[in-house]
Amino acid sequence: MSEQKRVRRTAQQIAADTDAQIEKLRVSIQEIEEKKAAAAAEFDAKIAAVEDKIKKLEARKKEVLTPKKRRPRKSKAKRIQELIRQAQKSGMKLNEIAEKLGVSPEEAE
Repeated sequence: MSEQKRVRRTAQQIAADTDAQIEKLRVSIQEIEEKKAAAAAEFDAKIAAVEDKIKKLEARKKEVLTPKKRRPRKSKAKRIQELIRQAQKSGMKLNEIAEKLGVSPEEAE
């Protein structure tokens, strides 16, 4: 049996191999960082979408809770007074208005 002696590597060879391993690990870290950034961007997009929905719902809530301004209803007497004012503005006198209504001016008072 022939004994083969193990070939010893020099310090420079060991250092070169170690450098190669370190470089592989750095590339691996860089790939992981890229995956992390992509995942973070994806989650940021999802968060932005949910925040947009929240803003829409808050606007709807505000709209629901804020009462709409409505014109106040006018009583019959006020509507009649407005009609008489409009007739007066158009140049009609009280006697003319009473005649059109078929009422005598003394009865109108």
